[in-house]
Amino acid sequence: MHSLPNFVHLHLDKTSEELGDIEKRVLRKAHERKIISTDVNAALSAEASTGQRLADGIARVGGSWSFIICFLLFLVFWCVVNTILLATGAFDPYPFIFLNLVLSMLAAIQAPIIMMSQNRQAERDRFEATKDYEVNLKAELEVLSLHQKIDMQVLTELASVREEISRLSKLVAEKGGV
Repeated sequence: MHSLPNFVHLHLDKTSEELGDIEKRVLRKAHERKIISTDVNAALSAEASTGQRLADGIARVGGSWSFIICFLLFLVFWCVVNTILLATGAFDPYPFIFLNLVLSMLAAIQAPIIMMSQNRQAERDRFEATKDYEVNLKAELEVLSLHQKIDMQVLTELASVREEISRLSKLVAEKGGV
């Protein structure tokens, strides 16, 4: 087994000092013959704070069809109840000023929470892209390593064949040749 600097020299056209952190980590894993974990969910879930998990949950619910349909039914109910009760003193008569206030406050709170969740999703995407890069780099290194092994095997066998041909040529020459 080669040392890590020799492994780097064999597989890349750089010195160890010229490599980035990701390349060093991938080379270390390749050199140690270890796999690269690609479980993005576990890695990010372990680091998520309570607020981040809450923001993800709110964004998941707030961006679902069930929430949209339920909220639409609530709005229809509000409008119908306050329109029918208008004659007897509605809680929020048309043009539903209190409902507009509630909707504005909901939007003011929900928008930044959804933005937080989207930022986490972008962070997740970057993390996943980095993991994909690491796996692809390691796969490329493994292919290069296999190529080198096959090349060395072919060269060894070729040298062996050449020796055999040379020996056979000498035998034929000694026997009076054909």
